[in-house]
Amino acid sequence: MSRLQEQYKAEISKNLFNKLNCNNVHEVPKISKIILNIGLGEAKDDVKIVDKAQEELTLIAGQKAIKTKAKKAIAGFKIRAGMPLGVSVTLRNKIMYEFLDRLVNIAIPRIRDFRGLSPHSFDGSGNYSFGVKEQIIFPEINYDKIDKVRGLNITICTTAKNNEDGLELLKNFNMPFKGEETN
Repeated sequence: MSRLQEQYKAEISKNLFNKLNCNNVHEVPKISKIILNIGLGEAKDDVKIVDKAQEELTLIAGQKAIKTKAKKAIAGFKIRAGMPLGVSVTLRNKIMYEFLDRLVNIAIPRIRDFRGLSPHSFDGSGNYSFGVKEQIIFPEINYDKIDKVRGLNITICTTAKNNEDGLELLKNFNMPFKGEETN
């Protein structure tokens, strides 16, 4: 079991149970999955860009990323159906907690001019999404071997019923949100 998963089972779930006034231990929100996604609009001209991005996302996630394809053709953008236009990976269980640990403790503090994540980026069901402008904040990426600085989207899916419960869950995992003191 990863360090963060043990911490959730030992401390965080008990704190949330009391703070959110849950009637049952199964009502306590938890993280169900983390989705990492890189959209590559420039891949319509060069297919090797997708392969390079897939390698980088596989290194970041610790799990093989898949190529995502266009669902339908868009003539104005010169895109055909089935054309690879991005890469994505879904993390669950142990790998998910290990990635979250690296994200919170190593990658986010390496972001330049970082002032905290927005607490308003929830979708109404307790799921949190944010973007990272540079993949080089992750220590797995060798700066000398990248061809281009790319951003990626990170979505943290939770079992929370609303945004407030999801925010409380992520605060317990030490996610640095705007407007609060960081340790």
